[in-house]
Amino acid sequence: MAGSIDKVILITGASSGIGEATARELAKAGGQLYLGARRGERLKALAEELGERVGWRELDVTDATDFDAFVAAAEARFGRVDVLVNNAGVMPLSPLAALKRDEWKRMVDVNIHGVLNGIAAVLPRFVAQHSGHVVNVASVAAHMMMPTAAVYCATKHAVRAITEGLRQEHDEIRSTLISPGVVATELGHDITDPAVATALTGWRKKALTPDAIARAIRYALEQPEGVDINEVIVRPTAADM
Repeated sequence: MAGSIDKVILITGASSGIGEATARELAKAGGQLYLGARRGERLKALAEELGERVGWRELDVTDATDFDAFVAAAEARFGRVDVLVNNAGVMPLSPLAALKRDEWKRMVDVNIHGVLNGIAAVLPRFVAQHSGHVVNVASVAAHMMMPTAAVYCATKHAVRAITEGLRQEHDEIRSTLISPGVVATELGHDITDPAVATALTGWRKKALTPDAIARAIRYALEQPEGVDINEVIVRPTAADM
């Protein structure tokens, strides 16, 4: 397949939304892809559609052992790992006073521990081969705060800090933070607060489609060695936030 990205790229949260769009975009660009998510049937269908240069494995990013196995399986399939796109995330927004502790924990586990588990799984390989690229998908919430999103924003601020820390600690490893504005995806489908769910519907009247974020990720990956796109914020032109 002709393209400009001859790399082995791992993508989490690849069964829908930004992850699926990124898989499609990077497959067009010539990447060898290994896709992870909890919904294996969707991954299987996507991989079969995209062709023999695409593999998949069910993945729970909150399970460090499972993430290690995911990376090992990708390496066994393609012989190496060049890029990790940490895309999996959840966003059950609610006011703090609602005391939705289980939802807080879920956001911390997926949005922070999931990113760290991915970094831990690829970092020894990247250090050994003196190259690699970690792309963490955060949010405009990494740059702001708003009511009902305190915990979600906190997790995305953490991802921004982790990404910058990785950049400063490793001269030979590229790190990129992609911060989408409102995107039309399944993110937020698990909001249990009715008022917040209604507000999200309103916000999404001015939304990007997932392929806009996929193109931003492709842009970061296409840069020559020695050029590191550290942060990209992608918003709808008419966005309020």
